[in-house]
Amino acid sequence: MTSETVLLIVTSHDELGGAGKKTGLWYEELATPYYVFEDAGLTPILVSPKGGRPPIDPGSESPDFRGPSVERFAADREARSALDQTIRAEDAPADCAAAFLVGGHGTMWDFPDWPGLSQLLGRAHAEDRPIGAVCHGVAGLLSLRADGGHPLVRGKRLTGFTNDEEAAVGLTEVVPFLLQDRLSAAGGHFVAGKAFGEHVVTDGRLVTGQNPVSSKSVAEKVLALLGRK
Repeated sequence: MTSETVLLIVTSHDELGGAGKKTGLWYEELATPYYVFEDAGLTPILVSPKGGRPPIDPGSESPDFRGPSVERFAADREARSALDQTIRAEDAPADCAAAFLVGGHGTMWDFPDWPGLSQLLGRAHAEDRPIGAVCHGVAGLLSLRADGGHPLVRGKRLTGFTNDEEAAVGLTEVVPFLLQDRLSAAGGHFVAGKAFGEHVVTDGRLVTGQNPVSSKSVAEKVLALLGRK
């Protein structure tokens, strides 16, 4: 493996709290960055806590959300194979160009306390590699501690799925915590945009997006940090 690889990190969690519904990764937030990076000549490698086939949020496979990138991914044998065979963090290549945290409500359960993710992101941060995150995937940043043990997000400008958006989808009482509140409590400077509108915040080598429609811009800004457009 070389630094021409980008790690796309997805959830392995499929239960939506006590709601009796399934969740997982949000398809658009995987497919869109996947092709932004691949079309730029980089090799996406999919990583998950458990390895193997990760769950996809059923809602993200509905006709309303199956945009061009999702359709392309679903028809792409190589991409589907990569999704079926995600690797665990301990097996991820040490040398990568960037790391990208894919969203989906499942991340709220397994990203924040995932030691493998902390190590993976810690290595990327120490090597000054760009880190991108979109929507609920931003929860993964809570796993990372900077020098001195404080959360990496402390003092950082960032965004993610907002309290208003969580309320609008009716999951305020279902998720284990509210992402906006937890990031702010960890010392992050949370910057909210218009609900469900495209909104991206860059702070140094960290790029975060608020919601699914922000995923393309987050990936493109990560590319820009790599000197590729």
